[in-house]
Amino acid sequence: MPSENQELRDAGLKVTLPRVKILQILESSDTKHLSAEDVYKALLEAEEDVGLATVYRVLTQFEAAGLVSRHHFEGGHSVFELMSDDHHDHIVCDSCGKVEEFYDDIIEEQQEKIAKKYGFKIIDHSMYLYGICKDCQGDK
Repeated sequence: MPSENQELRDAGLKVTLPRVKILQILESSDTKHLSAEDVYKALLEAEEDVGLATVYRVLTQFEAAGLVSRHHFEGGHSVFELMSDDHHDHIVCDSCGKVEEFYDDIIEEQQEKIAKKYGFKIIDHSMYLYGICKDCQGDK
């Protein structure tokens, strides 16, 4: 596995301490989907002196360089995840914002059938399902 420095270089980005620290947080997080605020809080907990504006700027640079993808969920909630070759869809808790990934062969087959029916060839797609997670259902 390449080092963070090499990943940044491969993406055409200059290696800077904030970029390295932010990439480390994204790679080591148990949560695969982090908001800019989540990254900022993790930096604060690690006693790293990186401002929130820098976090937003670096994440936007990472997105432009293809290191991360940004997901815009309902209510203006945006999260970032490291790019992956594995296709997956997302289910989002409307209450706490928790995001889970899933893949379903039947859903993928249905999308292909629908595209074929209407004369389309799918080149990309994203699916977001919204609901209330198990932890939040007790609160409702």
